[in-house]
Amino acid sequence: MINPTEYVPKSYHARVSTYWWLTRWVYLKFILREVSSVFVAWFVVVTLLQIRAVTSGPADYGEFQRWLRSPLLLTLNAVSFFFVVFHAVTWFNLSAKAMVVRVGGKRLPGIAIAAPNYAAWAVASGAVAWILLRG
Repeated sequence: MINPTEYVPKSYHARVSTYWWLTRWVYLKFILREVSSVFVAWFVVVTLLQIRAVTSGPADYGEFQRWLRSPLLLTLNAVSFFFVVFHAVTWFNLSAKAMVVRVGGKRLPGIAIAAPNYAAWAVASGAVAWILLRG
């Protein structure tokens, strides 16, 4: 009996490095944006823990603040802040590609879609800074 697999050529599979995404900035930026979601989730967890500490009373909130002052958490929060800003910037820049807006039959340029996002971010940041710094 003839073995049919004898005459079937093997398919070609190019070997791809585990670090293929480091070869181009576009790929690296995509991977970093995906990883940034973990840091966004970390900020959500810290915010929820802070709300719980505030509602539990001054003693618990003081303990929470002491916990946040540890060098490990200061470092983690600094790295998280970088990734959250990176996440926001890349998301705002992608909004122009994800949302096509036409006015008078012509497509709006990407900056016309992304700019209001940055403006809203600046206004919200200014409002938070005003609330926190007015003392």
